[in-house]
Amino acid sequence: MDRPGRHTPLTPKPPIPVPRLRRSLMLIALARTAEQASRYCLSFTAASLRPELASVVAQVHLEQGDWRKTKAAVLERNALQARSASTAKRLESELRQRLQQLNPSQLELLAQGSSDERNAMAWLAVLKRIAIALDLTREVLARKLSSLDPVLRRSDMAGFYEACERAHPEVAALSPSSQQKIRSTLLHMLRDAGLLAGKAGKGGTLGTVQRPLLSPKAHGLVEQEDPALLGGFLLSPAPTVQPAAKRVRRAQRITA
Repeated sequence: MDRPGRHTPLTPKPPIPVPRLRRSLMLIALARTAEQASRYCLSFTAASLRPELASVVAQVHLEQGDWRKTKAAVLERNALQARSASTAKRLESELRQRLQQLNPSQLELLAQGSSDERNAMAWLAVLKRIAIALDLTREVLARKLSSLDPVLRRSDMAGFYEACERAHPEVAALSPSSQQKIRSTLLHMLRDAGLLAGKAGKGGTLGTVQRPLLSPKAHGLVEQEDPALLGGFLLSPAPTVQPAAKRVRRAQRITA
């Protein structure tokens, strides 16, 4: 027994094992990364689709082979034909960040392809960088086509943006003017990419949803990277064809 008047010494707590602490820090870092990844990129209004300018940047990059050198060359030459240095910097920065998402084959097609192929690669770069554009195409435009109601209405867009604000607080936090600019830029992109035809009309109509022209080469470059990206062109991936031997075995099991 302990003597009266004396305190029993407290047993010191064992230190947190370093591996456990590291795991905790890693989990926190992963959670933060996932949170950031789920946030929409909303700083794209410096440029709409601008396939002709995107093609210029791609051509310079093919010459330079390095994005840092590409940036310097584009600005030094005023390759984007901007009226001021500040406008040139904004355009170059936005277009470069999009094009950095493309692989070398896609960049080459953007630089050297036909008008339709340049449009397709410029739109692919948007889809890969600006998630709200991909979501809009999949969740609104694709649904309009599948329901045989290709007329896009302001109410369709309003419903989409309301859902965005619930899922993405960063959208709701924008000022009304910034929200309007984002909506206007996205509409311009849809028209330039060939997904929306016609002008806005009476009764709240914005145009008619359509599939854009996609050359076999452009289609192949999109599908090779990620078939899911074809959804951004209102297309579905080709069904996987089973080898003949596998189909025969499956048929034998069914008939057995």
